[in-house]
Amino acid sequence: MSSDNDHNTANSNRVLVTGGTGFTGSHLVRRLLKDGFEVYAIDNAKGLFYDELEELGAHLRLGSVADRVFCDEVLAWSKPQVVYHLAAAFRQINVPKEVYWQTNVEGTRYMCEAARNVGASKFVYCSTCGVHGNVEDPPGGEDAPIQPADYYQYTKYEGERVINEIVAQTGYDATTVRPAAIYGPGDPARFLLMYKHCKNGSFMMFGSGNTTYHPVYIDNLVDCLILAAKKGRKGEAYLAADEHFQTLNDLIMHVGKSMGKDVKIKHYPFWPLYAMAVACEVICYPLRITPPLFRRRVDWFCQNRAFKIDKAKEELGYQPRVGIEEGLAATAAWYKSNGYLS
Repeated sequence: MSSDNDHNTANSNRVLVTGGTGFTGSHLVRRLLKDGFEVYAIDNAKGLFYDELEELGAHLRLGSVADRVFCDEVLAWSKPQVVYHLAAAFRQINVPKEVYWQTNVEGTRYMCEAARNVGASKFVYCSTCGVHGNVEDPPGGEDAPIQPADYYQYTKYEGERVINEIVAQTGYDATTVRPAAIYGPGDPARFLLMYKHCKNGSFMMFGSGNTTYHPVYIDNLVDCLILAAKKGRKGEAYLAADEHFQTLNDLIMHVGKSMGKDVKIKHYPFWPLYAMAVACEVICYPLRITPPLFRRRVDWFCQNRAFKIDKAKEELGYQPRVGIEEGLAATAAWYKSNGYLS
């Protein structure tokens, strides 16, 4: 338990961002610095933007949120008023499940408890819309069934449960944000494959392409995270997405348009691709090599992801400012200028 004196140690102008040198974290750090906050950020490795953020004035440290001692030290070092917890094990194929559990579940517990103990008044946990899995009756809200499709999504929801246990037991003010498919300048991974496949004017679509996909432009997500820190109700979760979801066919056409391409979509059956993904996993996992194709990647073609953002609008005042055409054009420009589409 923390004393009243402990709760007075947090500095009202300080914030801490975990996972702060990655794609999403770096955008959040830049915005907070621009808004005049003293920003502390941690990550388990130097991301693409570590040196830039340090030059901008962020206080940076390296370490893992799966280490309770490190979490306690970081909160004592930063003494923030708000903690944005973005750090997660993500897209790591050939690692034991224990790594996901320790980082996404126990690491969330360590950070939230340490934040409360040092007197941080607000904890914002970044989860994922993936906790809903395939949305069977789209668009889905925060009350849509919880049915994670992989272990990453499962552990992110278990992290939510940890947060809500702490809220229920202590009354601590913690809020969850569930982003949709994040994209934007500075991300060398998430949408890059789509751009690469579209840049020559054609795209191989496995299945009908009528399944839904819901992006969230990075600036829109940062808006929602900051609003959650200001207005998010304790113990509540908020979906963060762009104003409109897309069919895969429409999304690909938009990606092509952002590069000045009129993309021709060629349709193929889905299940042979899925069988190949399973075979790749079976062959590659025992050899400890990353499979070139895996189920989570090919599920993109068949899972419906479409969400309602009414709750975030009504309770947080969230309004997505950047639409799909503007967001994809900015992303394409970043990919081109950084050599990813050469």
